[in-house]
Amino acid sequence: MILSVNNVDFRYPSHNVLKNVKFEVERGDCLAILGTNGVGKSTLLKCINKILRPQQGVITVEKDEISKLSLRKVAQKIGYVSQRQESGRFTVFDAVILGRKPHITWDVTERDMAIVNHIIKMLGLESFSLRYIDELSGGELQKVVIARALAQEPRVLLLDEPTSNLDLKNQLDVLNIIQNVVREQQIAAIVTMHDLNLAIRFADKFIFLKKGTIFAAGGFEIITPEIIEEVYAVPVAVESFRAIPVVVPL
Repeated sequence: MILSVNNVDFRYPSHNVLKNVKFEVERGDCLAILGTNGVGKSTLLKCINKILRPQQGVITVEKDEISKLSLRKVAQKIGYVSQRQESGRFTVFDAVILGRKPHITWDVTERDMAIVNHIIKMLGLESFSLRYIDELSGGELQKVVIARALAQEPRVLLLDEPTSNLDLKNQLDVLNIIQNVVREQQIAAIVTMHDLNLAIRFADKFIFLKKGTIFAAGGFEIITPEIIEEVYAVPVAVESFRAIPVVVPL
């Protein structure tokens, strides 16, 4: 077990968001958090990353309690890609090397440079590594931000709608890269998504949130018409194509 979320509650002053959320993630897991808008998916990722502090519950990464770690230590263990990305007068290379900041004690080392160069190549960013990020398309910028998170060498990678600005090819490329990193380095990825079929292609574990609680959790056995209709209030069929479940709205 690499991550444990135990009985987490979170509420804003005006309303409750998460209640009694409890799950574990193993090394090598790709977990998709699914549910309707406003159900608490992004809030859950922010609680795991210590951006928000739950009113109740304990979150641990590799047995370290997140609430007791410094932000620097959290950043060494958790990489986070938010929905909204900033722009600025950084080059792509400089933006990615910022991901090494939690590990740099005095100056950038040869190892830091090697890691950054490898990740830039892995995500296909070499051709514009010296361009400024405020000159990039939304999809290009999204890949840069994912590259920066990977440069942290996190134990857990959190991605909030990581494919929302990407075309079909780049969606598949990015998700394949994340899958490969997770399995080769035996880390874990937790991803929020609205596209059920893309989530099914990417993930091997799923959590459906409804009204801030876990409605269903498990593997492909929970990808059923009954659960999906209960969560999304839309009747669907779940067909199989080349042994992959496909969700079809009716």
